[in-house]
Amino acid sequence: MTGHGEAGWEGSVFEVRLGAPGHGGFCVARHEGRVLFVRHGLPGELVRARVSEDRGGSFCRAEAVEILEASADRVPATCPVSGPGGAGCCDFSFATPAAQRELKAAVVLEQLRRVAGWETDVEVESVPFGAAAGGGVDGGWRTRIRLAVDARGCAGVHGFRSTGIITDLRCPQPVSGAMDGIAGRSWTPEADLVVAVDGDGVRHIVELAPADLTRGHDETGRASNPSGDDRRSRDRRRAHGGQGRADRSGDRRRGGSDRRSASARRAAAHAPRREQVVEGSGRAVQYVAGRRWEVSATAFWQPHRGAAQCYSDVVAEWADPSPGMRAWDLYCGAGVFAARLGSAVGSGGAVFGVESARAAVADGSAALADMPWVSLGVQRVERWLSDGIHRATPDVVVLDPPRAGAGKAVIIPLTAAEPARIVHIGCDPAAFARDISLYRAHGYAPTRLRAFDAFPATHHVECVALLEPVRQ
Repeated sequence: MTGHGEAGWEGSVFEVRLGAPGHGGFCVARHEGRVLFVRHGLPGELVRARVSEDRGGSFCRAEAVEILEASADRVPATCPVSGPGGAGCCDFSFATPAAQRELKAAVVLEQLRRVAGWETDVEVESVPFGAAAGGGVDGGWRTRIRLAVDARGCAGVHGFRSTGIITDLRCPQPVSGAMDGIAGRSWTPEADLVVAVDGDGVRHIVELAPADLTRGHDETGRASNPSGDDRRSRDRRRAHGGQGRADRSGDRRRGGSDRRSASARRAAAHAPRREQVVEGSGRAVQYVAGRRWEVSATAFWQPHRGAAQCYSDVVAEWADPSPGMRAWDLYCGAGVFAARLGSAVGSGGAVFGVESARAAVADGSAALADMPWVSLGVQRVERWLSDGIHRATPDVVVLDPPRAGAGKAVIIPLTAAEPARIVHIGCDPAAFARDISLYRAHGYAPTRLRAFDAFPATHHVECVALLEPVRQ
């Protein structure tokens, strides 16, 4: 073992007892006064943990490489390639489904208690699969997958906190048939692939040109259509870890240069890219509450095949819209929630949806063309709220902000509009808790909470809260 000297602890192995789960798919342990964030273990287990990253300071990251005393909740891993040294796809595939949900509930509870000062019971529910994946699709839950292509033309994903590309595609997350033939085919080196299985069971594969070649323009020199804004791309960042073990030689850089390289890579990856449809039409058909959407295969749609319907049902119940009401759908995407609200308020009411991704608004407007009282607009939510002093007070507001949350720029003007009900959806427990804290500071109290295991075997969890004005 090495001590905590100039070289740090990276590569050292310590015997530690794991404590409570932390936000990010790890358990907390302590050794010689420092905190270890240990992946691949469960609370209470005694493990040998190898330090995988040490940048100094009060904590470092580690992986449980040997289980000395196993938890009763441990089972054989369902993902064969996400363990130590592997991918970041399935954080908890070695725990029973019930234990996975308990871990997520503990994280949500701690964030709400510590950040928002809200003491409440938290139960993480499974998401019904329903018929959202269409025609007989079975197997996994994920209908949208983003893959990277290495310099040899092999498709894969990045290793956990690594730029190395993993080309073993055995992760069980994708729905049946989604990955057929991907591994055996040669792709454009350094491109990205988007694979989407739509509501009719049709697979679409779109290849995105290498980021360093597109420079944000298509062959005509015009800006190419991005596959979505920061919210739309959040699915690619969460539960995107992938499958297998990466060849990290010369690739797992450390320190400031590594952070700059990773930052530049992320910026390039999410810049506009030239798209080539390889299979399918590139236009994915989706269904929610009996309504049909046709959206770009590269645009955001909930990856879990039952999630859009599940969240839509909760919104319809908690928003409780009735004929003649006015409603706002902020960060509306293609208008799934706006559709439910519009059906309920009828022609005597009005629904305003706001979204910064132009393509999503165009797709949503086409899907909702039969409801002229539903209007979707292209604008940043912050700008729309600051420009909307003249708008009539909404009866209800629904918002599903990006991973970073809504923040002050949205919540302060939103609460100032004094809607009777707010339904807030969050995909990150910490950001969700910060937003709940802001609501509480500006006259709104959370009255209902539901949490969903929309990303099984990962640490990710979706939370929905109903907020209502505090009665003086």
